[in-house]
Amino acid sequence: MSIHPSAKIHPSSVIEAGAEIGEGAEIGPFCLVGPQVRLGARVRLKSHVVVTGDTVIGEDTVVFQFASIGEIPQDLKFRGERTRLIIGKRNRIREYVTMNLGTEGGGGVTRVGDDGLFMSSCHVAHDVQIGDRVILVNSVAVAGHCHIGDDVIIGGLSGIHQWVRIGQGAIVGALSMVTADVLPHALVQGPRAELDGLNLVGLKRKGVDREDINQLRAAFQMLKQGEGSFKDRAQRLTEDFDSDYVARMVAFVMGDSDRGFLTPK
Repeated sequence: MSIHPSAKIHPSSVIEAGAEIGEGAEIGPFCLVGPQVRLGARVRLKSHVVVTGDTVIGEDTVVFQFASIGEIPQDLKFRGERTRLIIGKRNRIREYVTMNLGTEGGGGVTRVGDDGLFMSSCHVAHDVQIGDRVILVNSVAVAGHCHIGDDVIIGGLSGIHQWVRIGQGAIVGALSMVTADVLPHALVQGPRAELDGLNLVGLKRKGVDREDINQLRAAFQMLKQGEGSFKDRAQRLTEDFDSDYVARMVAFVMGDSDRGFLTPK
């Protein structure tokens, strides 16, 4: 066990032998920290938090009461193999959130980036890969093997089907069931989620240049029509546009997809 002298641990909490507690960390009452856990500097576990498994939590992350972090996957194929959960810096993990370890068949690591907000009762399943500055609103469920890009927002009570990819800067409306890949900077909404345009509000808030936004809008319109498959139309965009944002969209479409794509109507 390695506990930094500046760490503050409530006497009712249990820190198992082997755990590493970083500088300035604070562990509130009735928490359990398992033997393979590593908490970075200034990590705060509010109270009644369970952190177990081979789990790393990055500095300045705050975990609120009754969250369960690093438990085994909800996957019947899991046989107790050594897998990991890696959580980045400055995340806010709210009440009743669950984040599970990876599985051997999915690469062995569930990974969460930096500066995320995971609101009450969200679930991050095994082998999920989440980027930076992601927001999951209350009760979002992300199934196994999903990839969520940077700056994505997923509305409350939405479900993301296993193996789905959501591209950077996309937004998913509340109460949506997403069963196919979502393009970068796209707007998705509806009970059976449909691609409904671009996340123009997000692009403007980020300060994206007007010319890039115009090119994205034109590229999106070209994906709706024309000859050939969806991937054929996407590939042709590289000939007509000179924008990093359009190039990112094309690279996403040309990447490996297990679920297909939500396409413009």
